[in-house]
Order: sequence, then structure tokens, then C-alpha cells
Amino acid sequence: MASNLWSEDQFSCPVCLELLKDPVTIPCGHSYCMGCIKNCWDHTDHTGVYSCPQCRKTFIPRPDLRRNTMLAEVVEELKKTGLNPPPAQSYAGPEDVPCDFCTGRKFKAVKSCLTCLASYCETHVKPHYEGAAFKRHKLVNATGNLEQKLCAEHQKVLEVFCRTDQMFICLLCTHKEHKSHDTDLS
Repeated sequence: MASNLWSEDQFSCPVCLELLKDPVTIPCGHSYCMGCIKNCWDHTDHTGVYSCPQCRKTFIPRPDLRRNTMLAEVVEELKKTGLNPPPAQSYAGPEDVPCDFCTGRKFKAVKSCLTCLASYCETHVKPHYEGAAFKRHKLVNATGNLEQKLCAEHQKVLEVFCRTDQMFICLLCTHKEHKSHDTDLS
């Protein structure tokens, strides 16, 4: 059965991360919801240069978009055979940290990068695990207001409380400026 051979990710729009709605395939071969790619390109209309959000291939002039009927039929068949959109609990609620890279309705972030100062859902964090360029990035459990949780001097996480100064400091600060202070490491 087809639903056993394909995963939902293969039929999800890379922009909204939901199952393709009115799918279109652009000249580089990537597929999007008609509304999502139109919205992306409408924001760059003033430049006259349009690019694929995935591979960054550029197009001049703006490509005409036509519904990919075969892909639309496949998505509809897969919906009938049990392939469903992501469960509602994967979307960010008021108490969750939203993914900084999701557009439209945001998914719940699972990791935050202290190097990028951004939070990522399961889909958008993948490059941090797979790409060589991200090997030195520091991932932590999803946390909001990242800039406020980093030491301004050392760019490290504020994880130690200095009782003397009544403030959070990073581990490097305990060896320097706060060396003789009463900290929760003492």
C-alpha cells in the first residue's frame, strides 16, 4: 500500500510544513503550496528576482505557477489512506517556544541554538544534526529569549546564580569576575 512507502514529510510544503494544498512545482523541481510560494515571491516582487526557498536557485522573470495535478491527486489519495496532517500538539501553544523558521502556524521548538540565537522545530533543526557547518553550534532544549540567557562577555549560557551580585552568570564568569563570590557552585 502506498501509505506504507511514503512519509508525510515527502508531501509537506517546506514553507508551511503542512500537507501540500493546491501543489505547484517550480522550475528547479521543488514543490510548494500555491499560496505559500506566491506569498514568498510577493515579498520579493520589488527586486524582480525570485528564488526557491529550498535550493535558492533564482528565476528571472517570475515563473508562471500551475497546479501540479498529479501531485495533488497523490496527496488526496494519501489523505484517504490514512496520511494525516501533523497532530495539533506539535504546534506551538502560548506556553511553548515557537520555531523561528516556521512560517504561518508555527510548530513547537524542540531545540535552541546558542550560536544562531534561534529556536527550531523537529524539521528545521535537522541541518544542525546533518550539516558539517553546524557541528560547533551549541544546541540546548528549546528556550525563549535566547539573547537574555547568554553572557554578554563570554557568549555562554547563564547557568550559575551569583548570590553576592544576585544575578545569573556563565561558568567562565565564576573563574574570573565572580571568582570569590558566593555562587550555587560553591
